[in-house]
Amino acid sequence: MRSSARFERKREAILDAAAELINQHGARGATLQEVANAVGLNTTSVTYYFRRKEQLAAAVFERSLTRLHQMVDEAAREATPRERVERFIALHVALRKRVIRGTDKALVNFSDMRTLDAELRQPLQDQYRQLFGTVRAYFGPFENEAHRNLCTARAHMMLEVIFWLPAWLARYAINDFNRVSRRLFTIFDEGLAVAGAKWQPRFITPAEISETMPPQDPAAENFLRVATRLINESGYRGASVVRIVEELNVTKGSFYHHLDAKDDLVLECFRQSYKRVAVVQWLAHRDGKDEWERLSWAIASLLDIQFNGEWPLTRTTALQALPADVRADVVSRSDRTAFRFMGTLVDGVREGTINPVDPMIASQLILSTLNSAYDLKGWAAKLPPRQAIALYASTLIDGLFDNRVLDTAWDG
Repeated sequence: MRSSARFERKREAILDAAAELINQHGARGATLQEVANAVGLNTTSVTYYFRRKEQLAAAVFERSLTRLHQMVDEAAREATPRERVERFIALHVALRKRVIRGTDKALVNFSDMRTLDAELRQPLQDQYRQLFGTVRAYFGPFENEAHRNLCTARAHMMLEVIFWLPAWLARYAINDFNRVSRRLFTIFDEGLAVAGAKWQPRFITPAEISETMPPQDPAAENFLRVATRLINESGYRGASVVRIVEELNVTKGSFYHHLDAKDDLVLECFRQSYKRVAVVQWLAHRDGKDEWERLSWAIASLLDIQFNGEWPLTRTTALQALPADVRADVVSRSDRTAFRFMGTLVDGVREGTINPVDPMIASQLILSTLNSAYDLKGWAAKLPPRQAIALYASTLIDGLFDNRVLDTAWDG
């Protein structure tokens, strides 16, 4: 029994160390040697517990999924959709408090599950789908298929906001965390649109965006398009130079003629993404007659890029695997994008066209929702394009509990 207890303690220590390294460097960037060093063992000793690095990573993801599912189930026991969502937020904010204070461990970043081999990845994805179904049921029971589609969008949006929470919550003092939790729930509850606001966005076209941006070398742009899709689908490590040149049917020499290294490519993918977001924000600001129009046009146009465009925005899930200096550059650009949305929100509140919300929190919700929309590309493909955009945008515009969007007559 004592031997078994020692085994479990050491195994948990290895999992803790691996989780921290995965959150820092991604699943493929966390080596067995680094894990061994973190727990005072040699690599051979670590392989006694986990024969391969991929098995260790899978065990880390499984443990965090189990913890997350426990939180999901606890919130599910509340009586109403609002109470379930409010409880779910509170549980995660409380976890962040404990992590910062050093009394608990953070959940691992789940985005890198996609980099695992199929036999390890599939059971984890099945577990996540079950978890997702429980979260979607927070908003049920489903009245019809359209309501089910709306609840799919709500569950996805809320989970992604929660996953993005550690990226910005630490900017607040711990004593303010409960206030942040309340303000976050207020946005989920009431949305950004004031009563009577109409969802009638003008879609800013890819051609308008291209005309406004500086000229781009067509060959370099092709590398960026393919790399962005691979990053979004397979993560930073999955978007290898070999895969990129194979898809484009060019040589490695051609790649290195345009870019010095893969990190340069990934950084440029992020730069181009944030430039396109900035152009959409600027065009919406230039042509919209008030801040509500400017905000709704930007949200709709960026969702159109994510669901229907040939060149989506680069998923921030790739951030964790980037070198520290490259990651800092990307985070800085993300912050500037958030500041622009904050300006729209503040001015909209002043003119009475946008709900009075915490602009910093709301801007992070907008960024997270737009960025993660790419993961629902398959969901959106089953719906008329404008309907998919309106349903997903309603999670921000109307909040998570207003079903009036289902009564809208769609033109497809």
